[in-house]
Amino acid sequence: MIPGLIIVLAVAVVDWIAVAKGWKKVEYLAKPWTMAALFLVLALVGRFSSLPLIFFGLGILFSLAGDVFLMFSDRWFIPGLVSFLLAHVAYIAGFNIPLPVVSPTWALVVALVLAFSAARLLRRIVAGLAAKGERKLISPVVVYGVVITLMLLSAMLTLFRADWPSPTAAALAAFGAMLFFYSDAILAWIKFVAPVKNGRMMNMITYHLGQIALIAGVLIQFAG
Repeated sequence: MIPGLIIVLAVAVVDWIAVAKGWKKVEYLAKPWTMAALFLVLALVGRFSSLPLIFFGLGILFSLAGDVFLMFSDRWFIPGLVSFLLAHVAYIAGFNIPLPVVSPTWALVVALVLAFSAARLLRRIVAGLAAKGERKLISPVVVYGVVITLMLLSAMLTLFRADWPSPTAAALAAFGAMLFFYSDAILAWIKFVAPVKNGRMMNMITYHLGQIALIAGVLIQFAG
């Protein structure tokens, strides 16, 4: 697993350099190939030997489709958004098979913290959409925000699940989901609220590291 993930990281680094240098042709190759390589690692190591691994594989493929859509003009934003929404739905399914048994107290605490944080972020993004006259995007963006928050919640709760006995697996999955959430927050902020210095670099680095960490945790849990 580790050699495969190192190769995925190497391809991701090529993409980060391409973003920093403005090498569009290189970025158009490296960006989708990063997720394609991650899917290959999941397939070779996990062999889709369980239902959760199948859902995580689907999540990677939907993420790959979203990457391709978002590389092009803004008219492909909605297909890209839908692709990533489906990726999060697949990840939610993967994290919740079997249905988790978690302390209600911890589940409530984590859920409230994430809901409060996500609501504050969405409020600013919705205000930015309204200011830009993009009101038609408000509902899709809010739905997406709710779904990615549920994905993050599902990943965070692995830290408290007895059926995730490896602290390393749970920590990687939770940390990866958090980075994934953060990468989307950066992208939305840049697109709808205000520019962020080195924002595209931050977006891609957190996105790729998040996906890699999440899948590493999943492989330890289900294929370890």
